[in-house]
Amino acid sequence: LNHCQFELTKQEEQFQTFCPMIELSFEQMEQRLKELVDRERKYLSKRNNDKLIKFKDDISEKQRLTTISTSALMNNQENEYINRLITIREKQAEIWKEQLMLEIRIYCKFLPLNFDHLENFISPTDYSPLNNNQKAIEMKNKHYKIIQEAKRQWLNYFLNIYEIKIQEYEQQYQNEFIKLESLFSNNNDKTMLTNIKEHINNRINRLKKDIYDKMASFRKIILQNRQRSSSTKNAIGVSPEPYLDLISNPFDKRQWNYLSLGPSYIRVNQSAIRPKCQQETEIKNEHKDIYSKVENHLTDYPHRIPRNNTIFKQYSDHLLDYLNQSYLTPLSYKDQLKSLERAQILGSIRRTIKKMNLIIRVTDKGNNFYIGSAGEFEEKAQKFFSDTNAFIELSSNPFNEILNKVIQLLNTLRGKDLIRKWQYEQMMPDLTNSELAHLYFNPKTHKDSIPVRPIENTIHASTTKISKFLDKILRPIFDDKCKDTTIIDGASLITELSKYNKKGLLKPTTLFCTFDIRNLYTMLPQEESLDILMTFLHAHGYRKVKGISIDTIKKLASIILKDNVFAYGKKIYKQTTGGAMGSSLTLTLANIFMSEWQKKLVEEQTKTNEFYGRYIDDIFMTWNRSEEELRKLLDDVNTWHPNIKLDYKIGNSLPFLDVQLTNNNGILSTSVYHKPAAEPYVTPFISDHPRHVFINIIQTSLARAVRYSSTFEAFNYERRYIKLMLLYNGYPSTFIENQFHKYLSDYISTSPFLPLIDDEKKFFQFRQKLLGQPTPRQSQVALSAATADIDNDPDTDETKQPNESTTKIDKTNITNYQEKLFIHYTHEKRFNVFKRDMHHVYEDTFKSTPAMYTNLIVGNRNRRQASDELIHKRPTQTFLLNHITQRQQKKKNKRIQKQQTIRQTSTA
Repeated sequence: LNHCQFELTKQEEQFQTFCPMIELSFEQMEQRLKELVDRERKYLSKRNNDKLIKFKDDISEKQRLTTISTSALMNNQENEYINRLITIREKQAEIWKEQLMLEIRIYCKFLPLNFDHLENFISPTDYSPLNNNQKAIEMKNKHYKIIQEAKRQWLNYFLNIYEIKIQEYEQQYQNEFIKLESLFSNNNDKTMLTNIKEHINNRINRLKKDIYDKMASFRKIILQNRQRSSSTKNAIGVSPEPYLDLISNPFDKRQWNYLSLGPSYIRVNQSAIRPKCQQETEIKNEHKDIYSKVENHLTDYPHRIPRNNTIFKQYSDHLLDYLNQSYLTPLSYKDQLKSLERAQILGSIRRTIKKMNLIIRVTDKGNNFYIGSAGEFEEKAQKFFSDTNAFIELSSNPFNEILNKVIQLLNTLRGKDLIRKWQYEQMMPDLTNSELAHLYFNPKTHKDSIPVRPIENTIHASTTKISKFLDKILRPIFDDKCKDTTIIDGASLITELSKYNKKGLLKPTTLFCTFDIRNLYTMLPQEESLDILMTFLHAHGYRKVKGISIDTIKKLASIILKDNVFAYGKKIYKQTTGGAMGSSLTLTLANIFMSEWQKKLVEEQTKTNEFYGRYIDDIFMTWNRSEEELRKLLDDVNTWHPNIKLDYKIGNSLPFLDVQLTNNNGILSTSVYHKPAAEPYVTPFISDHPRHVFINIIQTSLARAVRYSSTFEAFNYERRYIKLMLLYNGYPSTFIENQFHKYLSDYISTSPFLPLIDDEKKFFQFRQKLLGQPTPRQSQVALSAATADIDNDPDTDETKQPNESTTKIDKTNITNYQEKLFIHYTHEKRFNVFKRDMHHVYEDTFKSTPAMYTNLIVGNRNRRQASDELIHKRPTQTFLLNHITQRQQKKKNKRIQKQQTIRQTSTA
């Protein structure tokens, strides 16, 4: 009891510290009371309407039942059919109920006991190598992963069994209903058949509602049992978890559960527990951002409202009042405690990481957190430096020299009229926030010994704007000229291989080959890459690109490659080979370099009518000669360039990107490929994201499943995989079912218990429809390629971008909704009606003006996600800027003074 009182007192103190009581004015209290009364009125109105609808439905059902039972057409045979139909539906409902119970167990992370038995069967004893911690960790993680995957496969199998049983009963139901239909068709009484059908559907809907009500109670029981269970604490679960590269887990249960929410998780209502002064600062910034966008839009053409017009003051005041009300309205006590608890757990994780000298990163291609020893991770980083031999350590920070060099180059080019004014402005670095780039590494947990992938953060580097500009003008040319050998995504590969198959080139003996280039970005030879860029542009007839000569482009690209300096830890490095992985231009240069490197191989494949396609550093090709000849060719290819080394795989079934491709005796089979090391992770449902994010995740996953699945069985397996993945990440069954139903609505079964496609023909109709539509990525690349030859050699030196619209808007058409005004707010769960209210604030102010007809589009920004809050990658700003702190300046002055004293003494 004393402990409980102590905890309550502690919570109260914390609550008062982070969530102090806010005094409300009389007007604010009156407004809150009005809102409360309005909410209660709406609630009562809805409840009464629901009761009225139910009452009417009950009356209709009784009338329908009376009509059926008193009908002269009804006899024992018809009654037997009706009873059999109802019995079949009830059996379906029972199976569906069992399925829902399993889904709730998955959602609540409390699987049936037989899954623990599976765990013991797979690995009854643990083996740990003596005196080899790294080997022990590796074996422990493999053991863990094997059991996890076995349980996940078993769950997919369980769902499949439930679906098969429901489908079997559905077939029985349809057969019985056809017989009943034939009886009534003989009597020419379609009305009676409709009444019977509605009667059965009504009973089933009530039965479904009863089951849903029971599931709410079942969920509470499961959560209670999980809390009491001791076996759950040691059992290996199926939900995504971090990769732990340590012998033992240093985190407690709450911390581990938080880390398991993954990199994209956002704490709910983050700003609500901040001090009032911070909230007021945020209100001020949000107001300034929204107001400035509205003001700038409406003072521009076609509205031309003067900035001193009082209507802007009205809008500003109205907006500020709303923001104050939204931010400063206190959360419920429960929500405040929840937000506070999450913040405390986050803080405790940070302290544990610091105390135990750990490192946390996002896994490469795994979508989950990696946690390991900072010392051992640093050894992996140093191994990368030594293996690639592409970097040299500098003794001083050259940030100022590089910045001056960039500015001087741009000034020279502009002074000689080699670049236009708008181009000069786009490439000029921002002196207020420029800093040195910094490097960090992500672990490749899908590979043995967990090597690391370098990522260079160049957002504020001196050359970043030049890099972005050159990429913007060069990438469309590559997209256009190299489209025949470029794989855009998995869907484009399937389309091209389908064409190859239709030509009769895919034979039972056809081999598939995939290979990837080791460390392509890092190993690009700099001078040779620049020469190949020039050759590429010359070969395709370009002397200028967007008015810039290719010699000037080479100078600009050269400074990006050759002055790539970055900070890592407390050291400064310069890259001597390759380009920054993270720089916009590096990807385009790598693609152009590879397009030259692959020419001989492409010619060889074209001669023999074989397929060749490349996605950056991953290549896929077909082969209809012997495997020995293919290996000989690839071994020869490996000698073509000292920097380009490849690792290849050959077979009749291989993964490429996220597609599994199989030559099934001359028939092309495709399905979705999931990397073995990747966790089934998506943004968790409890994350503070807008609702449309969760809907998009489901729709994108289903679209990929339909496009990639060449068989009905492959699609159904992937559909169940998606459902389980969503359950692992806390998505409720009802939400999943509703979204599946919406996306597949035109093709799904009419069964009340089977919201899925049960007709193979309908699936292939849907697949053909989707394959006929470009993916978002394909549309993006096509749009890019279409701009390749626009304004490359203009006659005049324009001060504006050539693609900038100069068309005047017709003054008589100011009310056109095509005129769009974009504003953004920072999303939080408590601001769930913010978008709607932003429209109200705007409309209330501008309702009597032409500005009323502007199409206001309210977007959102998100709060910092877990990866941003937990991962520290950036060195101190003073280190990146080469600024000397006051303390360092004092030390430097003392050192100079000491040296002067020594000189004076020695002179004397």
